[in-house]
Formats: sequence, C-alpha cells, structure tokens
Amino acid sequence: MVKKTATSLTVNLGAETLRIEAWGHGIRVRAVPMGAIPETDWALDQKTESENVTVTDNSVETAGLRCELWDGRLHFFTGDKLLFEEQSYPWSLHNRARVYKTHTGSDSFEAHIKFEAYDEEVLHGMGQYRNARYNLKGCTLELAQRNSQISVPFLLSSRGYGFLWNNPAIGTATFAENVTEWHSYSTKCVDYWVTAAQTPAEILKNYVDVTGHASPLPESLYGLWQCKLRYRTQEELLETAREYHRRGIKLDVIVIDFFHWIYQGDWDFDPEYWPDPQAMMDELKEMGIRLMVSVWPTVDPRSKNYRGFAENGYLIRTERGMPAVMDFNGQVGFYDATNPDARAFAYGILKQNYGKYGIDMFWLDEAEPEYTVTDYDHYRQYIGSTLETGNFYPRLHSMMVYDGQKADAVPDILNLVRCAWVGSQRYGALVWSGDIESSFREMKVQLHNGLNMGVAGIPWWISDTGGFYGGNIHDAEFRELLVRWYQWAVYMPVLRMHGDRQPNIGALVTGTDHGGGFCSSGADNELWSYGEEVYEILKYYLGIREKMKPYIKKTAEEAVDTGLPMMRAMYLVFPEDKRCLELDDQYMFGSDCLVAPVTEYGARERKVYLPAGIWRAENNGDLTESSGEYVMVSAPLNYMPVFWKEK
Repeated sequence: MVKKTATSLTVNLGAETLRIEAWGHGIRVRAVPMGAIPETDWALDQKTESENVTVTDNSVETAGLRCELWDGRLHFFTGDKLLFEEQSYPWSLHNRARVYKTHTGSDSFEAHIKFEAYDEEVLHGMGQYRNARYNLKGCTLELAQRNSQISVPFLLSSRGYGFLWNNPAIGTATFAENVTEWHSYSTKCVDYWVTAAQTPAEILKNYVDVTGHASPLPESLYGLWQCKLRYRTQEELLETAREYHRRGIKLDVIVIDFFHWIYQGDWDFDPEYWPDPQAMMDELKEMGIRLMVSVWPTVDPRSKNYRGFAENGYLIRTERGMPAVMDFNGQVGFYDATNPDARAFAYGILKQNYGKYGIDMFWLDEAEPEYTVTDYDHYRQYIGSTLETGNFYPRLHSMMVYDGQKADAVPDILNLVRCAWVGSQRYGALVWSGDIESSFREMKVQLHNGLNMGVAGIPWWISDTGGFYGGNIHDAEFRELLVRWYQWAVYMPVLRMHGDRQPNIGALVTGTDHGGGFCSSGADNELWSYGEEVYEILKYYLGIREKMKPYIKKTAEEAVDTGLPMMRAMYLVFPEDKRCLELDDQYMFGSDCLVAPVTEYGARERKVYLPAGIWRAENNGDLTESSGEYVMVSAPLNYMPVFWKEK
C-alpha cells in the first residue's frame, strides 16, 4: 500500500511501514516493523518549510535532494549523483539493510540500519570521542553519554551530505570499510534526516535550521574565567578575586565548584564555609566579576530536598534493587530532567537558594548523567527506558535552567555543561569536554574533539585549560603544557582556567562525611601559580584576547546565524582545497584567523598549512603569499603560530 501527501510518501511493505518526508532543506526517513509511526520529533523540532517538493510512488525530492525506493532499498541523490544508499545483499544471504528484532511483549525493538561504505569518504562530526580519530572513517562509536564522551549523532560527509541519526537510544554507529551501520538496542522508531548542499557550510546551515540555532554567546563573558578544584570557602574565593583585582587583571567570571553544599541535592551554600553569600556577591559585583556555581543533578537521601523529589516521582528510577544510581560521596539518585514538572521543581530550588543573591550562572556538572554502573536497561526516565531515550537527558537538563532563566528575564544566559545532544545549542549551553588528563597526547585528542563537536552543531565548546587531572604545578613539562593549552584556549569561545592541580591540598576537616569541609582540593590554579615566566606569557595572551573582542563578537554572531562553529575545521572555510579536508592539527577561529596549536613537548617550531592567499603572522605582522603550501614557523614558548587572512 502506498499513501502520498504533498510532502511525504508512506509505504507498507508487509512487515514494515516506511515513511519518506520532505523536512526543511532535507528528507526525513522513519520506519517501524509494526503499528503506526510515532510522531515524536526529538531533535527535529524546528521544522522549516520545504521547497519545490515532488512526491511520486517511489520517491520524494526537495531542495535538490531526492530519496528513491527501489526493491525495498533507499537511495539518496542530488541530480544524477548518488550520495549514498542502503546496503545491498545477494539473495543467498537472506539479509536486509533494515533489520528489526522486536522485544517480546513490547512495542520497542532493536534496529540495525546498514548503508554502503565508500572508499575515500571522509567523515566528521558525531560529537566527542576520546578514542576516535579526527576522520571517523574506520571508527565504531558508542551512542551513549559518559564523562568526557558526548554523543551528538550528526555526520558530515565529504560526498556532500549531512546525516542526523534522530534517535536518543543507546546504541552504536560503525563507519567501517565495508559498511556504515547505525544500531539502536531498543527503540520505537527508526528515524533519521538527510540534507545535501554544494558546501559543508550550507549543509550546517540546513542542519541548524531544523534542530535550532545557538543562543547568543554573551559579549560580557568573552574575557577570563577563573576556576579550580575547588575553592573550599568564601574567603578563599574572595581572596583570589581580590588578588586578580589588585594585579589589574580583569576577571569576567569566577566559579564555585562542587560540595559548597552540605548534601548533594541541597543546591545551597553550606553556611559553615560560605557564611554570607550576599556580601560575597556584593563584593564580586563591585569588582565587575560574575559568579558561577556548580550544580549537580544528584540528590542524596539525606538532602533537605530529597523528599520533594522522591515523593513526586521526580527521580530517575531503577528497574531492580536499590534506587541509587551513582556512588560518589554517598549513594545518590538523579533528578529526572525528562519530566517537565521535575525541571520546574529543580529550577525553583535554584531560584530560591541562589537567585535571591543575584546568582544566575550555573555549572551543570554530571550532566550525562554519570551512572556508576552503565547498564542502561536498569534505569527508567519519565519519557521511557534509558536504553531508548537516555541520550536526550543532557539537552533537557540545559533546558531546565535556560527556560527558567528566560522566564525570569535573566540577561546574558550562558551555563557550563558537561554533556550535550542535538539541539543543546539552543539552551545557553557552553559545553566543556569533561575530566580529561593533563598531557600533550590528550591535548591533540581535544583539538580533534573540538572540531568534531563544532561540525555536530555545538558552537560553544571548550576544554579544561591544561587538562583536568595529573598536572603538577611544579613540574616543568606540565608548566609548558599549561602555556601551550592556554595559548590555544585564547582562540576558543571562552577562556577558562580549570583543573585538579597537584599536589593536592586536602580537605579542611576530617572525620565528617558531608559539607564543604569534606572534599579535598587541588593546588593553586591562578595565572600567577606557575612561576614568573609562565605568568608573563599568560598575561600577554590575555591581552591578545582582550584586543580580539570585536572579532570574537563578529564570529560568535556568525555562529548563531549560520551554524558555523567558532572553531572551524579548515575545510569549512576552504571547501575547494582538498588538503584542508583532513588537516587535524590546525583550524580557523572564525573566517579570518588561522590557529596552529603546539601539541608537542619541547617543540619550538611547527609546520603550518596556509591555503591560497596572503597571510599576516600574528607575532610580527610579516606577510606570506601562499599558493596552498606548508611553511615552517618558529614557535618559542611565548608564541603559538597564528595567521590572519589578508585576502
């Protein structure tokens, strides 16, 4: 049976129902092995009108993209050019490109969707994976959220298309030499969206048009953010802010990290260590510094808010055994961000306990959420089994704060969050890469991650400067790493100091299991904490950041309007230069600034590829005319190679 509308084709194939539909500047495909196709839009909730739609008995075409159904297989074209197609099998294998395994007694099923693989295809995007390459061809990726792993399943192909796996289920994506396969362990609908265009930039624009453009990056937050693990008391935090003020170094933000509360889920200050938050806020405001506080989604049974969450059904539940889902300084639960009433309840606590002091920036740590045991079938959210919907959580967690702040007319909304999904960019999400090691090896990985996150539609991305764990402030190699990472961070959306520095300075008190004195803290992490040579370099680069603010503003506005990230893979700016497609150690910060981080210990020079044009060196103003070639550039410790495109 075939059913046509002005924009869609629905085909009943006996044991399967398949719908092909024009959706914005792209085509959406949905399929189920039984029953009606669900109408849940997931990431595709910003639908724009499709243009020039043509529907036949076996095809849908719009915006130059055509999907055809032949002998049960889907094929995607632009004009006569085949972009990709579902995998074909000889009849003797008794196999299909779309394979479903229904769960007995349930309307959910396991799904395998397989496409042909192509030699020389280059694939980017998908979010952040620490064990993946920059070019994802050859990789298998887990579709699941973890600390320092962020699944944002949008793929950009060198064959001229973008592919969104519009499904928040736990699963895998495999980009092998012989097959591309998307696998969901449990879902109620296969759902994906495809777009095509002449350039990667146009593909990204089509993508954000249907998933949402980023909320603005506030101009007031372009400067330095100071953070460490962890300021233990009000006086420690204020003394740091005062020292920056005494030195004449402008701070935009200072951050209070975790366990400034008594129990997880209190979302309030422990009065023993933070006795007068209003006086603290007043003094910070006088110095022109905005305060951000860490809020975890964890709720301890001993918390004063636990009963409100538990009795109203506002916690993620377990299918069996004890209700605790995380074991960190207590066995705790997570509030359920997928429940709109739970989100309203949670924001009400933030507003009551922090908003009364004028605090309106939040650090949404643990936002995956970070289950201690990652048996996803063991957990259930308001919207369904975590196995089916778990990847959606971080987006709704950001939405909890953003929607509340918008309703309260909070200006300049930006909240730091450790995880994201498709569409998180709409909710004031500054995504950082989680708890990563302090090493040059990790720095290289983070550069790849940042570029792929941008391609996946997350334009506000940063990492902990110097990495999070393992950095001793007295170690020469770590000091060099910090300098190199900081130089790079100057050319990120936000410049933020953070890390669990060594040697650890311990807790304030012993013999207690709660409150701000319970957790230990890392060594100092201020600009002056690493010796005079490092201090002078960091100050110099902060000056560069300050001078760049008009350019940062222009670049951030472009990101909102077009979907191009601030940190742009080289091919996004130079799509005709094939060499740019796999350049993984440099990028464009906006359209005019070429950034070449130094990611090797002891390196004092590095190769930089300059696309065709005239380039001005940041350090001395020298001009280089390039026809598209590598140059060897000096890189003493106090300089990271940066070039500005003249024309």
